[in-house]
Amino acid sequence: MLVAACCNAAASVLQRRASRDEPSSAELHPRMIGDLMRRPVWLFGVLSMIVGFILHGVAIAISRIALVQPLLIAELPLTLVLAAWVFGLRLRAADITAIGLASVGLAAFEVCLSPSGGDPGKVSAMSWLITSAVTVGAVAVLVLLGYRGRDEHRAALLGVATGAAFGFNSALIAGVGAHVSQSGNLFTAWQTYAVAVVGPAGFFLLQNALAAGNLVASQPGLTLTNPLVATIWGLMVFGEHGRGTLAWTLGAAAGGLLIVGATIMLARSPLLDPDSEPAERADA
Repeated sequence: MLVAACCNAAASVLQRRASRDEPSSAELHPRMIGDLMRRPVWLFGVLSMIVGFILHGVAIAISRIALVQPLLIAELPLTLVLAAWVFGLRLRAADITAIGLASVGLAAFEVCLSPSGGDPGKVSAMSWLITSAVTVGAVAVLVLLGYRGRDEHRAALLGVATGAAFGFNSALIAGVGAHVSQSGNLFTAWQTYAVAVVGPAGFFLLQNALAAGNLVASQPGLTLTNPLVATIWGLMVFGEHGRGTLAWTLGAAAGGLLIVGATIMLARSPLLDPDSEPAERADA
């Protein structure tokens, strides 16, 4: 999953570099994808995303979603480092501190939560239907608000919507994995066809989020919402559970707070803004 996070970070930076030349618009234009397909940098970003998606799917299929999905938090610090390289910016002391805090918080969260149990294959059809409807409805509301927003607010809302869509897609992939592991056929699982719809929809939202504003606006929501939605699915729908004791729960909560705090710090870094002032750029 960490390798998948690396691929996703590379995809975000490369696609942002390509989409930054697209005019910001309040509308979601499918033709924007056609324009971007003529840019080699964007295509490399898509390839990186596909590799990350495959690795992500394998990780979810062989492990618990509440365990592996939070590892995607590492995507934001990795995005920061890659943005420094691609856009010629320099890491500040505050950036290094935030990356350290995010790493400590993620390690604490994973160790303290340590989820076990759960089986997506045992979730009833009604539970799938209700939770899926709630998730899709929330994404639709975020997209509507983003459509009405302007510039960085639009980018932020679309980033959160994209993260929620990707988190939901991860839950669907877990359902496919459970079906196949129980001697089912890949093409007889309804989740397979749902992934074929939700995955491209999330990809389309991502392109619009990246084009609507710089990474400082879209990346934090995307990075946090994705594992949050998937973890909620794992704990509340699939029946996964943590260690259970108060001390471990508090430790996981403390790790989560460190992650949120570090994400806020990273979100303010000029490294996520490719249009930073020349003073922020690294020497050749």
